[in-house]
Amino acid sequence: MNNPLLQALALAFALPFFSSLLSLSHPLDPLTPNEINQVQLIIQNSNLGSLPNLTFHFVDIAEPDKSDVIRWLNSNSQPKPTKIKPPARQAKAVVRAGGKTYELVLDLATNSIVSNHVYTGHGYPPLSFTELFQASKLPLKYSKFIDSIVSRGLNISEVSCIPMTAGWYGETVTTRILRVNCFYRGGSVNVFARPIEGINLLVDVDTMRITSYSDRFRAPLPKSEGTDFRSKKPAESSIITYNISGPGFKIDGHNVRWANWEFHLSFDARAGVTISTASVLDPATNKFRPVLYRGHVSETFVPYMDPTTEWYYRTFMDIGEFGFGRSADTLQPAIDCPASAVFLDGYVAGGDGKAQKMANVICVFERYSGDVGMRHTEINVPGRVIRSGEPEISLVVRMVATVGNYDYILDWEFKQSGSIKVGVDLTGILEMKATEQIYSDGKTGNTYGTLVTENAVAVNHDHFLTYYLDLDVDGNRNSFVKAKLQTARVPPSSNPPSPRRSYWTVVKETAKTESQGRVRVGAEPAELLVVNPNKRTRLGNQIGYRLITGQPVSSLLSDYDYPQMRAGYTKYQVWVTAYNKSERWAGGFYADRSRGEDGLSIWAWKNRAIENRDIVVWYTVGFHHNPCQEDFPIMSTIHDGFELRPANFFERNPMVNKD
Repeated sequence: MNNPLLQALALAFALPFFSSLLSLSHPLDPLTPNEINQVQLIIQNSNLGSLPNLTFHFVDIAEPDKSDVIRWLNSNSQPKPTKIKPPARQAKAVVRAGGKTYELVLDLATNSIVSNHVYTGHGYPPLSFTELFQASKLPLKYSKFIDSIVSRGLNISEVSCIPMTAGWYGETVTTRILRVNCFYRGGSVNVFARPIEGINLLVDVDTMRITSYSDRFRAPLPKSEGTDFRSKKPAESSIITYNISGPGFKIDGHNVRWANWEFHLSFDARAGVTISTASVLDPATNKFRPVLYRGHVSETFVPYMDPTTEWYYRTFMDIGEFGFGRSADTLQPAIDCPASAVFLDGYVAGGDGKAQKMANVICVFERYSGDVGMRHTEINVPGRVIRSGEPEISLVVRMVATVGNYDYILDWEFKQSGSIKVGVDLTGILEMKATEQIYSDGKTGNTYGTLVTENAVAVNHDHFLTYYLDLDVDGNRNSFVKAKLQTARVPPSSNPPSPRRSYWTVVKETAKTESQGRVRVGAEPAELLVVNPNKRTRLGNQIGYRLITGQPVSSLLSDYDYPQMRAGYTKYQVWVTAYNKSERWAGGFYADRSRGEDGLSIWAWKNRAIENRDIVVWYTVGFHHNPCQEDFPIMSTIHDGFELRPANFFERNPMVNKD
């Protein structure tokens, strides 16, 4: 059976050069704080620095060509690495200045701007936190709003306002706007539990002023009693100590090595955690084989199911509008992650372009929760009872993004069986609207949600998180296969005759083009595989990985509803597209106020060939949330996810030592 210590020793002897490889910088390393500040300085000293209202909305590495990255990795993975220079270090920045959006590519070696393009399409870049903060303060000094608060008998010093994106509903868009909603603290730290209903407030982001205001109606303010979401237990009481004799893990720069896995880990303002160049050790050859070139959450779509004036626009695309990395929270030891985890910082560019440190936004830890990795008891050997097995010990990379009222817990879990599991947990505070109701009789009201406390309805909504998965299964020439499980009848004329009437068999279909790569999970029984058609096991089976899906949840909105037009890709949980390094954001890069003219569903209409090509799999984790009282005042976590599991990738179970 597998011994983690022996495996670690075998790994060390198999790859004596690995430590020197880890010490080299990786072409996909995120920008350092110095590099972020360098980008800011280059742009500030250019002609853009003289334009009014220069703000930074996106700063990241300009992703090098995949072929150059692979060539560099291969050259450095030899026992005697050859000296191949890494791809040129460049940065991409998107800034706003003088009312225009500029797309820039900068060469960090020469301190120069090599590309400067004015974006004139629909949609806007992610909002900066500086803009959101400024917009949140505007109502508190606006006389009409102050009058509305005073007339309700409330204290303006107890009001918190939160900007929300406005979406697009067929109108001609000429300005960046935010809708601002306000809440009354007044004895509670649960801001979202006490909405001030009936007020509509519109902010022009570029001029940072209120352009529209109305106070349509009043609803009773939900009470503050019973809204405190804080745990009464000290964090220390949650600590569970346990001992495991696992292989341990090593982090060198942004490279991680654990058990039979090695991968690159990075952080950016938009996606947050990105896993790159993940490879698994084949025990038959003692060589690492590629599985995943690049993976990250690409976009979210969170539409609320209330079409009324104060609510219809709440259809958020959090990653494109705000950024999951920018929303990443500092992780709490013994609550968000085990106390023994390794915590890592991230860096993003602020609205002024300067580097901002985000402390402890990633944790890495070994997980042993008492699960069984494999086991068997054999009683058919005369005179013996043979029991054996392995505990399920895995490596987890975690981040938490707090976007307004919701907290998203995102896990990448690496298993010694060769699987990668991606988990999504949702928790946080419900978004509620004030109402006259104090009792639900099942006959009146609550059309759009559930009464969760007196005078507060939690509105029905969806969460869709779409993942970008650039799989390179033992190479970058892959195909997508639907292995359909179909009922077959036993013919009466079978020889010898069988008492059985039926069985199921597998019929494999290889997708030729992108239109054949779309899947509505649950529509028919099928296993979904990414295979390398150019390689086979010694027994002749195609090498591959299987996509094990989660709950079959897709959008129920009308195809012609404006929010659905912007997030058309949520009608299918699985898409497969031809690789293009510019196609990473499922809702399009410019998601704020977008029209659905860019993004995954549009790219797939090209219907490019995907058989035996470099392909990308997109998978959407979905939740329909009809709230209940147990979700108040804070929601316990709900979970879903998916797994990438070897399917004839190895010659046999990699957890069993070879003979």
